[in-house]
Amino acid sequence: MFLRNLWLVGASWGLLAAALTPPSQDSWYDQPANISAYQPGQLIRARQVANQLEPYVALGMPIEVEVVHQYLYRTTDSLGKPVAAAATLIVPHNSDPSKLLAYETFYDANNPDCSPSYTLRHGSSTASHSLLPQMTQPLDLAFLAAALNQGWWIITADYEGLDAQFAAGILAAHATLDSVRVALAEAPKLGLAPSPRYALWGYSGGALAVEWAAELQPSYAPELRFEGAAIGGLLPNLTSAIDTINMGPFSGAAFVILIGLAKAYPDFDAWVSQNLVEASRDQFYRGVDSCVLGEFTAGVLSDVFRFFSRGRPAFLDSIPTELFGSAGQMGTVATPKMPMYVYKGALDEISPIADTDALVESYCAAEEVSIEYHRILLAEHMSTAVFGSTSALQWLADRLDGKPLVNPRGCVTTTVALVELKKDSLMFAASEVWSTLTSVLGGSL
Repeated sequence: MFLRNLWLVGASWGLLAAALTPPSQDSWYDQPANISAYQPGQLIRARQVANQLEPYVALGMPIEVEVVHQYLYRTTDSLGKPVAAAATLIVPHNSDPSKLLAYETFYDANNPDCSPSYTLRHGSSTASHSLLPQMTQPLDLAFLAAALNQGWWIITADYEGLDAQFAAGILAAHATLDSVRVALAEAPKLGLAPSPRYALWGYSGGALAVEWAAELQPSYAPELRFEGAAIGGLLPNLTSAIDTINMGPFSGAAFVILIGLAKAYPDFDAWVSQNLVEASRDQFYRGVDSCVLGEFTAGVLSDVFRFFSRGRPAFLDSIPTELFGSAGQMGTVATPKMPMYVYKGALDEISPIADTDALVESYCAAEEVSIEYHRILLAEHMSTAVFGSTSALQWLADRLDGKPLVNPRGCVTTTVALVELKKDSLMFAASEVWSTLTSVLGGSL
C-alpha cells in the first residue's frame, strides 16, 4: 500500500510537471494589443496557480504555502513605451496581512523561461529538464523563503519584462514599482490589509531592480510610500563591472549584460550587431537560452571584448558611451527618498566596493536621505548574500513593524568582519537556517 501511494504521489507530480507551460509557450503571458489603454500598474489578467514552490532539489518535496496568485499588468519599458509584465504573489501559512515585501530575485537571464513567475512554481525544473548548471530555480530562493517565514506576503516581479531584458534598470524599476501597485490594488481581494506596510529587498541582479526602483519611485510612482529598501551586492556601474569580471570566473555575466541591454535599446542592438566579429557571433550568443548558471558557464574565462571587431576601444563609440553613462550608471536619475539598508562585501569580485562607496557617498550628500551602509570586510559577492542577509532581514522586520529608524536623516556606515550581532540576531539567523533547509528539501512556509 505504501509503495502504491508513493507511486501515485510521484505520478501526480509528473502530471503537474508535464502540465506546466513555460512563459514562451503560455498564452497567459500574451501582451494585449491595446496595452496603451492600461494605466501603469493596472491589472490585465490574473490567475491562481498551485500553492507549491520548487525547492532546490528538483525532484524533492515541494515547498507548500497558503496561496500563489499571479498577475499580468501594464508597466513601462526603458524607452517609455507601455508593455506588460508578470508578478507572483505568495502568501505563507499564518501570514500577517499587514505586511507586504516586494522581493526581487537575481534571475539574471536573457531567456523569459527563466522568469521567477515560472521557475518558482513546482514542476518547472522537471518540465524544462534543467539540471545543474542549467537549473532554473532562483539562487536566492532561501532568502525569499526566509521572508515568507516571517509571515510576510511576497510580491516578486518578472522585472526584466516578457522578453527578459537583463540589466535594463529603468524597465526593472518600473516593473518592480508597478508590481507593488497591482498587489496593493488586487491582493486585498485575497485578504491583504487595505493599507499594509510594504518594503523592497533585492540582492545582486535583484538589487539592480530595487535600487533603480528607489531612484525612480518619486517621479514614476509618487503615491507609493515604502517603509524602506534593503539592497545588497549592488552593481552601480555596469562599465566597471564588465571590466572587473572580464576573463574571469564570472565573465559570462558580461555577455548577459550586453545582450540584455541590446534587447532594451534598439540603437545599442544595432551597434552590437554591426560590431560583432561575424565568425564569433554564434559563440557570443551561446548561453542566451540558458538560465543564470548556464549563461555564466557559457562565457566563463572569456574575453568579451574579443568578440567585437575593434575590441575594447569600440566601446568608446557614442552609442555605448551614452548608454553606459546613463542607463548603466546608478545615481544618474535621482536620489532615493525611501530609507535604505545597503550591504556590500569588500572583496566583491563582480562589482568593486569602491563603486558602491561612491554611490552611497553621492546619495549622502543630499539633505533628505536615510541610509545604513554595511561594509563586510571578509566577504566576496556570494558570501555577502549569506552574511549580509540576516541583518537585512532584521532591518526589514523593524521597518514593517513600524519601528523608528536609527537615523531618520543622514547616513551611518558600519564596517564588520562578517556579521553584526544585534539583539534578536540569533532568532533571525535561526529563521534563515530553517528557511534554507525548507528551500532545499521542501516543506511548509
